[in-house]
Amino acid sequence: MASVTSLSHSVEQRLASALSATLPEAAGADPLLRRSDRADFQANGILALAKKAKANPRELATQVVAQVVTGDVIGEIEVSGPGFLNVTVTDKAITENLAARYADTARLGVPHAAHPGTTVVDYAQPNVAKEMHVGHLRSAVIGDAVVQLLEFTGESVVRRHHIGDWGTQFGMLIQYLDEHPHELDHKDADGVSGEEAMSNLDRLYKAARKLFDADEEFKTRARRRVVDLQAGEPQTLAIWQKFVDESKIYFFSVFDKLDMEISDPDIVGESGYNDMLHETCRLLEESGVAVRSDGALCVFFDDIKGPDGNPVPLIVQKSDGGFGYAATDLSAIRDRVFNLKADTLLYVVDARQSLHFKMVFETARRAGWLNDDVTARQLAFGTVLGKDGKPFKTREGETVKLVDLLDEAVERATAVVAEKREKVGLTDEEVVENGRFVGVGAVKYADLSTSAVRDYKFDLDQMVSLNGDTSVYLQYAYARIQSILRKSEDARPVAHPELALAPAERALGLHLDQFAETVLEAAAAYEPHKLAAYLYQLASLLTTFYDQCPVLKAETPELRENRLFLIDLTARTLHRGMALLGIRTPEKL
Repeated sequence: MASVTSLSHSVEQRLASALSATLPEAAGADPLLRRSDRADFQANGILALAKKAKANPRELATQVVAQVVTGDVIGEIEVSGPGFLNVTVTDKAITENLAARYADTARLGVPHAAHPGTTVVDYAQPNVAKEMHVGHLRSAVIGDAVVQLLEFTGESVVRRHHIGDWGTQFGMLIQYLDEHPHELDHKDADGVSGEEAMSNLDRLYKAARKLFDADEEFKTRARRRVVDLQAGEPQTLAIWQKFVDESKIYFFSVFDKLDMEISDPDIVGESGYNDMLHETCRLLEESGVAVRSDGALCVFFDDIKGPDGNPVPLIVQKSDGGFGYAATDLSAIRDRVFNLKADTLLYVVDARQSLHFKMVFETARRAGWLNDDVTARQLAFGTVLGKDGKPFKTREGETVKLVDLLDEAVERATAVVAEKREKVGLTDEEVVENGRFVGVGAVKYADLSTSAVRDYKFDLDQMVSLNGDTSVYLQYAYARIQSILRKSEDARPVAHPELALAPAERALGLHLDQFAETVLEAAAAYEPHKLAAYLYQLASLLTTFYDQCPVLKAETPELRENRLFLIDLTARTLHRGMALLGIRTPEKL
């Protein structure tokens, strides 16, 4: 279906035509249209144009108004202040526009982005043999929402989960397991739960660490094992693969709790780039981008210095020949640019790693792997805080396990859902399922309704509240509409463009009209919080609409049908918008 032209775009086109008819040199100028409290829209562009043309702005505005054709889309237009234009659109235009969105059931009038390309999104990066904690939550949730938004707007998206599956700790773990083979209770993937798998690994890691710190001979054997791993010695690789497989069982179970789809081919860990590391170093050294310094291969930057004033380099290869994160990240860039043919690389990574990525991206630019056509960007995110405003920890000062946090959110949400079960008529299965959708949705929405760069407070009491800016409020708005539609009996949602709209209907309609541009803007800027804010405003306008406009008890059949149409489109918009944030909308709540 052809995309639906928004009301703001229709008004813009008419104002632009009137502007160029009044002032030919202003052809193509932006009228600077904005939503307004005084009218439906306000155009602010005439002031700058008048200044350029050395004309009186109010007189120029009056001349433009005389050229505007009213009646179809624009109902009223008047000059305000020094030369602003206040524009009110017709009720008929609002309803006809919404009817076109309603007819486009799959996309609700959201067009594809003008110039889609290929974006690699690097997100949800857990570590092998380590439990996922609250710090992994933001990368997973923000990354998943950005992926959904980009795919919906037509971008070709490659998901990458850059798991920590390589490095010195694996020499220690492998050596320990080789010497204590019965300590990892390895079963088939189907025979062990994710949390059991990680519990086994966690126990093993602690035992290996204890021996590593206490026994010098074991420490020596463990370090030799790292060399074997990096050289690809078969038995060592086989034990390493066991660790990876056990960890993946756990990863999949956590992502399942998060109601996120993660597929095995998308998991390409640090080990996935091993074969490229030597060539990456050779290319950087031969091109002069990296130089040897005290035996290590380094990249230096004029603007990055330590507290002592000396340059802080990016170390690509250590003096002992080992490779760090920089070599892996640079090899990953080469793979994503030259093999995956990506034109945008997006990294959803903690803000505390910003300096590392700044250095990595600059190195890749100097090497010619990134340029004007291929860009890399870190979508940095802030810290999850407790109610006290400090980094979120358990009472014992430990990092909070992600599984525990999700379980508690679902438990709290299930209690909230159960309170309403009699009134709504929920079965036991629906209470359990809705409790899960509400709990996980609450955690995701609290994260996504905050700008990614900001820290946010993790407060479960607030998150599962039916009041305020929460996902439960939005889910409840959706379920309430479904309840009304079920009770509507013979009445069906039908748009009636000839009907006059009440103020609350107009406000709801004008906001619904902004869905497409909000989705495109949130996708283009990688800012899911803009969509979350839009949806919360939509639910708030719906609440006002309910207070002022009876639906099933509307005065005429036509009015009832039109209001059913308005709330059905609102429900579809909530459903689609929440899905783009990775949140479910239960039919009953």
